[in-house]
Amino acid sequence: MPTTPEVAATIALIGNPNAGKTTLFNALTGSNQRVGNYSGVTVDVKSGTFFTPHGRKLRVLDLPGCYSLRAGSLDEQVAVDALAGRLPDEAAPDLVVCVVDASNLERHLLLALQVVELGLPCVLALNMIDVAENAGLRLDPAKLASELGIPVLPMQASAGKGVIELKQALRFPLPHAASATWLTPGVEPEAARRAYVNRLCELAARRSAVHQWTLSDRADGLLLHPLWGWVCFLMILLAVFWSIFSFARIPMGWIEMAQGALGGWVSSRLASGDLRSLLVDGVIGGVGGVVMFLPQIVLLFVFIGVLESTGYMTRAAFLMDAVMARAGLSGKAFLPLFSSYACAIPGVMATRTIHSAKERLVTIFVAPWMSCSARLPVYLLIVPLLLHENEGSWKQALVLFCIYAVGTLSAFVAARVLRGRLGPDTNVSHFMLEMPPYRMPQWSYILRHVLERAWAFVRNAGTLILGLSVLLWALSTYPKSASGDEADKLAHSAMGRMGVLIEPLVKPLGFDGRTGTAVLTSFSAREVFNASMAILFRVRDGGDKKVTRGMLREQLAAATWPDGRPLFTPLSLLSLLVFYIYALQCLPTVAVVARECASWRWALGQFIFMTGFAWFASLLVYQGGRMFGF
Repeated sequence: MPTTPEVAATIALIGNPNAGKTTLFNALTGSNQRVGNYSGVTVDVKSGTFFTPHGRKLRVLDLPGCYSLRAGSLDEQVAVDALAGRLPDEAAPDLVVCVVDASNLERHLLLALQVVELGLPCVLALNMIDVAENAGLRLDPAKLASELGIPVLPMQASAGKGVIELKQALRFPLPHAASATWLTPGVEPEAARRAYVNRLCELAARRSAVHQWTLSDRADGLLLHPLWGWVCFLMILLAVFWSIFSFARIPMGWIEMAQGALGGWVSSRLASGDLRSLLVDGVIGGVGGVVMFLPQIVLLFVFIGVLESTGYMTRAAFLMDAVMARAGLSGKAFLPLFSSYACAIPGVMATRTIHSAKERLVTIFVAPWMSCSARLPVYLLIVPLLLHENEGSWKQALVLFCIYAVGTLSAFVAARVLRGRLGPDTNVSHFMLEMPPYRMPQWSYILRHVLERAWAFVRNAGTLILGLSVLLWALSTYPKSASGDEADKLAHSAMGRMGVLIEPLVKPLGFDGRTGTAVLTSFSAREVFNASMAILFRVRDGGDKKVTRGMLREQLAAATWPDGRPLFTPLSLLSLLVFYIYALQCLPTVAVVARECASWRWALGQFIFMTGFAWFASLLVYQGGRMFGF
């Protein structure tokens, strides 16, 4: 439809995964972007705005990456619907920018040809031109433009090169793409496209006669080696976990000092009573027990961002492909499962790229067993208590690595069993993986991503955890007891009575009523466990002092059963870790699973199974350990 000067034209970016499409989107829009979730559409589509050098305001859609317009997954279907104008309240785009990897033209031009066939105004963004040249390719953009009948612009989006030229080329009205007359009549379209792409590459992408071994080739010789590739992979993971314990100590100390100073300042200005207890124990103690671990969570997301932006994550997916096959899954399930290490919600949503409906269901079912960042504060509270802080960061990192390994291996075993029960699927999910070249980390992207995750964590601490901390403080304070003993006060309170009710259920696992209550409250969000423990185990301080990270561990180490036995032994701590590895303590994840599967039965079944499995696994660890004398 014609675009008037008053209406911002809409541009759609489309391309294969790893073509640099999102990098170009970020370069065009900067911070002027948002994520849209159209009614009836579960796949998010990013949109943003920018101005051309001519002063024209344009709106751009970042469509999901796809390999073909013959949609085989939810992501590809959304891209097709967007180009056809079938998204709710979204007309067909006025212009399509097809982003291709210049070093992989043989594969990426196949999608570009399908877009050209639609007849929409189209521009070809020849991205990563530097990678192509370093690989010995000599490209002729003018020849490509002449053959395709559309503008072709060489660019390096990661460095901002060619972005201005692209903006200048976006003039309206732009001529429509040439008709697909190059398709030979009577020949299968896909075969005709491949033949045409091969001819295009011979004309416009000449390769040096002598293969040039690039730095990426040499690195892959080591990192993709059948033996040394796995050694490097495991060493990288161990180094990440060691860094989380080592590098975060200083900023964690700063936060602890700030919390202690704030608690002391509040205590010095308020008389002893419920208000001071609420602020010091409920608010500062509860929220502080979670915020304390923000530096370690930030470090985790920094490392994930570095591994993604350098291109190593694709290599990890390649290494894991054989393992995924043994679990009854294709390599396409790796990235959704890996995303679940950060958060199960985007991991579940990332399964939309899986073609097989049954494989997608299996992946969704096991994704919560990939330990997410919300479990990290719980692990980081328990692991040093299990080993003692003077044991060294490497031992703590090794234990944390084993925690993640147990959850991951359990997810693969469960996937294998469930995949067999669901039976064969006629819509087999084929795994096609492109190895992007190694790149320097995109620090602007990493910084933006880490800030978003950190702010989400802080916002959660300032809303949900704050509210629950105040509620937990009230439950642990009222009704009041006439006794002056703090233990009697807690036992008389609603929280104490709740602990009495729940203790028979958790005592076989090695937990008392207080720990069981903290576990119960963490089903709203796992991080609440730390806040609950900070409130419930404040007895020795008389409720007046701020319970900091170190003081809380001291409280837990000194806690006893009524008969004087230590409450937290290595065996009970191991039982607690096992419970948190397996329990699905995240109600938002349950809601997302129900939406993605279009079935509350599947979501509730997953929740009940994982909670029951966690209880039995914890029971087996604790009671089995006692049988063997631990």
